[in-house]
Amino acid sequence: MFSFFRRPHYSSEITNFIEEMRQKKPTLEAEQRAGRALLWDKHLDRESLEEFSEARVAQQPYVYQTQPTSK
Repeated sequence: MFSFFRRPHYSSEITNFIEEMRQKKPTLEAEQRAGRALLWDKHLDRESLEEFSEARVAQQPYVYQTQPTSK
């Protein structure tokens, strides 16, 4: 019996491409996680961050302007 509510399975070209990549290279996800860990997933030292923020010097509104001298 034919049902009007049942739709054929659809997957986009991008979904098909990603699934094909995963089949060709099963280590892809692990490599992506390793790359992310290399640059982004870092443990921060809160004391160092606090020291860095305290040592920051305020920037002038116009960077290339010289400091006014008093006469």
